[in-house]
Amino acid sequence: MRSYGQYCSIARALDVVGDRWTLLIVRELLLQGPCRFTDLKKGLPGVATNLLSTRLKELEEAGLITREDAPPPVATVLYALSEDGLALEPVLKSLGLWGLRFMTAERPDDAFQAQWLAYAPTWFTTDADPDGPPAIIQVVASGESAVVELRGGEIHTRLGRAADPDLVLDGPPRAVLGLLTGVINLELANRLGLSVRGRRDLLTRLHPVAQDRTRTQDEHRQ
Repeated sequence: MRSYGQYCSIARALDVVGDRWTLLIVRELLLQGPCRFTDLKKGLPGVATNLLSTRLKELEEAGLITREDAPPPVATVLYALSEDGLALEPVLKSLGLWGLRFMTAERPDDAFQAQWLAYAPTWFTTDADPDGPPAIIQVVASGESAVVELRGGEIHTRLGRAADPDLVLDGPPRAVLGLLTGVINLELANRLGLSVRGRRDLLTRLHPVAQDRTRTQDEHRQ
């Protein structure tokens, strides 16, 4: 593992997680939990098999992941985040929130997977009506499906389909994720191909964290 050779906590952190694909491996282990090598590779479109093997070895040596043999009938190695690896979750959340400013353009060759659709509402939105009744929102983007549940003042997500959702959002990733994360408004999302069916009032309960961050930054500039 290469080093910046600097006595600085940022440099030391980047010594461990600054290489290409490393933080995305951590992302997948945060989202999927303990994974087989094949599960990780599927969640990282474009990564070479030998490079993924190298990164996993480096992360294990750095103490960020563990590996253990899964019991039968799986009979394979499972990779999981260690305590130090799990401590990267707020780092990835902050990095993802900062990265929303670059999500206004959707590139035609960008890969997209269901687990990325599912984590965005949990990480980047809050329930604006925490005392409101439970509600279920089905989101679909590029054929990938996830369910957003509002209950107890918290937002929960899972992959798959809901039997009887209160609201369905269906469209291209830029429209669906852009609306959920506050990158774009409903009018633009509709122009980009978003289909909205059911209780539109539930959209007001999905409050993008990015809006609070922008408001705070504007107040500091004044």
